[in-house]
Amino acid sequence: MNKLTALSVSIGVLAGLATFLAVGPLSGVFFIWAATIAWAAYFLLGGTKEALVNTIVCGIFGVFMAWITALLLTEIAPDTMLGFPFMAAITVAIAVIVLCLAASCPMLAAIPASVLGYSSTFAYLLQTPDKLTQDVLLNISLNNPLLVISISIVVGTYFGQLSGQLAAKWTKE
Repeated sequence: MNKLTALSVSIGVLAGLATFLAVGPLSGVFFIWAATIAWAAYFLLGGTKEALVNTIVCGIFGVFMAWITALLLTEIAPDTMLGFPFMAAITVAIAVIVLCLAASCPMLAAIPASVLGYSSTFAYLLQTPDKLTQDVLLNISLNNPLLVISISIVVGTYFGQLSGQLAAKWTKE
């Protein structure tokens, strides 16, 4: 097979497997959208062993930063003097500045992967009813985005690595 065909087939087959897991036995614990975002980030960062580490470490760092931001948002009173939208915007702005400045630490230098982790966490929190609460955020359960989005990022990144390895094996030189 040529390289493009091999990669397309490996990604397609593994995407089918990931979908089966996400809507079947791992439903509610493994989110296909978060996994495929990490999968794409792995390739965006070069598809190497370093990309694997950076995607996982920075992705989970982004999840952690979003989790802290979410906790802070739950503390803002709806009737705050400046209004919730303004206070939420300030909270997010500061958190994202910290997330980006953390790139001065070499382990956290892959800002795109950190942002993808951050965004995936808020996708989960804002699109899934009753998740943006302190009860969920502080509970050690598979409802907590700190756990479920991190799991999806790790699994998705390894799916990316596996798809690259399979494509390499299936490619004729």
